[in-house]
Amino acid sequence: MRRLVAAIACRVQGTRLYAKPLQNLEPNYTILDHIIHQLKAVDAIDEIVLGIAEGIENQPFVEMAKKHNIKYIWGSEKDVLMRLLLCGRSENATDVFRFTSESPFIHLDHFDDVWERHVANNNDVTLTDNTPEGTAFEIYTQDALQASHDRGTDEHRSEYCSLYIRENRGDFKIEIIEPENFLRRLDIRLTVDYPEDLVICREIYNSLKMQSPNIALKDIIEFMDANPHLKDLVKPYVYDKPLWKV
Repeated sequence: MRRLVAAIACRVQGTRLYAKPLQNLEPNYTILDHIIHQLKAVDAIDEIVLGIAEGIENQPFVEMAKKHNIKYIWGSEKDVLMRLLLCGRSENATDVFRFTSESPFIHLDHFDDVWERHVANNNDVTLTDNTPEGTAFEIYTQDALQASHDRGTDEHRSEYCSLYIRENRGDFKIEIIEPENFLRRLDIRLTVDYPEDLVICREIYNSLKMQSPNIALKDIIEFMDANPHLKDLVKPYVYDKPLWKV
């Protein structure tokens, strides 16, 4: 029986914006609150576990886990990959859903189909890509994560958790799920790394929150196209290449 655990690595430290996951989308409602609500709405995800970096400054994430009645583990700040592994181990996962803690809008359309393909095709990694930055997710077998940790370097074990597998694709069975053409919008940025990113995500949430928790990516794109001044805010930070591009 397969068991899918969502592992969310959390810490407050950040060079450009402090405590990104704890920034509010609206009063008393944070980016991480919204991520958790989205994941709780996904039937295929058996548990959500926060992988919290060691340090008293990260205690607010424990309170967040208690607030939402989800699990958490503590782990090395630098070894993010081990934190993901520990999240999986703590709940006897066969597979781990990975998404970053500072991107509020997960593209979860057709998630059940993605999960079924992951299992049916016996993939090591199944992922979405080529959608706006900050919306794609990855599913790994626990064994694939362990192999990455065992064989990789400190760089591979850092926040660049997918790097070892991306550099050694021949050793893993990988399936990349491509989105519909109208969702292939790498000119749009939906992750929070700079204050300008936060302005945009707040605007999106407050305009489309009636759809919560899972706001359709199509509607987010249409909102951004209708408000080009928001795209201009983060134009210098846009990375217009798919992460898993060969």
